[in-house]
Amino acid sequence: MSRRMQRVIAATRGWRDGIIGFTVLFLVWEVSAHVFKIPKYILPPPTVIWADLMKRYPRMIDAAIATTSEIVMGFAIAIVVSIPLAVIVSYSRPIERAIFPILIALQIIPKIAIAPLFIVWFGFGLMPKLLLVFLLSFFPILVSSITGLKSVPRDILDLARSTGSTELMVFRKIRLPHSLPSIFTGLKVAATLATTAAIVAEFVASDRGLGYMLLEFNGNLETGMVFATVIGLSLIGIVLYAMVEFVERNVVSWHVSQRDAPEKQLIGS
Repeated sequence: MSRRMQRVIAATRGWRDGIIGFTVLFLVWEVSAHVFKIPKYILPPPTVIWADLMKRYPRMIDAAIATTSEIVMGFAIAIVVSIPLAVIVSYSRPIERAIFPILIALQIIPKIAIAPLFIVWFGFGLMPKLLLVFLLSFFPILVSSITGLKSVPRDILDLARSTGSTELMVFRKIRLPHSLPSIFTGLKVAATLATTAAIVAEFVASDRGLGYMLLEFNGNLETGMVFATVIGLSLIGIVLYAMVEFVERNVVSWHVSQRDAPEKQLIGS
């Protein structure tokens, strides 16, 4: 069996086990809600949540599309900005000393505290939501990318330069491939934060999207729809994370973290 096929089988097994786990969780939830007679406005069973969702799914789909577009666009902008900036910082010590303290200070500031300012500056349109998603996704990608780019052993770089390799060749053949595992670690962390950022932005400055609907349903004590919205948000985050992980498995399949995982799972099965 080829190594690629082993990875596909292992990934499929991981999803299968996760689906089984969620199924058991929902069954326990359903039975417990009925056995203990928990009021539906406190903890509705999954069947009630599903019934409520089916009544309003067109509106939920429209809101999910709006929120997903904000997440994806903000996440993409963070990638486009942070990785080139990480390259610049990793090659220039003065630039690193100049801008890194500013970036850390910006990261420490609670984003929800400055979100109202974005409304003053940009209004209630798409821009403040994109900016908040960008800010929460930017820093993990930047730090992980810098760490990966600067972690190449000095002996390897000296050897490459001694053979006449240009700095561009060293970057393409050594620095970038060596940094990819760290970059994907930052991307996966940012993927989880991007969903949170979009919801916070919609709490503060939106009249559409899943975050806005969450506030509406919570205010009307429609607990079933609150849970349906939260589950929908979780699914969006899971899908984005899975997409990053899929790209990682194909781009850095040579790395030990990707090479050994399928074999271990196959041996343990």
